[in-house]
Amino acid sequence: MIYDHPWAYELACSFRDVRGEVDVLRRWAGDARDVLELAAGPAEHAREFARQGVAATALDLSPAMCAYARERGSGLPLEVVEADMTDFRLGRRFDLVITMLDSTAHLMTLDAFVAYLRCVAAHLADDGLAVIEMSHPADRLGETPRVSAAWTVEKDGVSARVRWGEPSDEIDPITQIVRDHVTIAVDGGDVIQGVVPYRFWTATELEAALRLAGRLTVEAQFGDFDPGVPLDSPEAWRMLTLLRRTPDTGLSSG
Repeated sequence: MIYDHPWAYELACSFRDVRGEVDVLRRWAGDARDVLELAAGPAEHAREFARQGVAATALDLSPAMCAYARERGSGLPLEVVEADMTDFRLGRRFDLVITMLDSTAHLMTLDAFVAYLRCVAAHLADDGLAVIEMSHPADRLGETPRVSAAWTVEKDGVSARVRWGEPSDEIDPITQIVRDHVTIAVDGGDVIQGVVPYRFWTATELEAALRLAGRLTVEAQFGDFDPGVPLDSPEAWRMLTLLRRTPDTGLSSG
């Protein structure tokens, strides 16, 4: 499994400007004192928040990812929790809750998506912000995908060729699940391969899941970490949704 190799996964995703993305998230969230990253994997965003002095918690289901995040985050104000993003209780709320890199694609059913959103709401401060980064709907519904399935990366002197999905990996039109064949070929080193199932979620399905979950309302949606790129822009290549927690009324708990 690809996720049993956190270092390779982090290398494969090193095309991202994590520091720049965290800077944007901090501007959106205002004076966030703490952050919770869900399905964090190697916890790159949580680690960057911690490096910038924000108390960070990273939650992931993979023992390998959690161990890697703890090691890489040693000495930082970072807590790592091994748990399922659809079923956890940390006993506190956060100013900012984030889910990056289309990690919601690991939620295979509507029930799982709703359970995840309820956990987000339960752990979000009343004046806090939740940000969900998902793939842009045009990647599956448009004629031309917004992102490439193959790329080359280099980090700390190590380069790799990445292929995330083969042309033969077709999405099931009923379940909206595709089993992506992934290859990370490290130059002069290992070739790591695996099959990763992904569930494609549309924008309207996200809206429906939010209605079923309750307690969260959409503040804005963008097509990139640049707020100047709207979701319907031809330059949009991901779907970023900013959510606020509905204020407590005293009529319900959670």
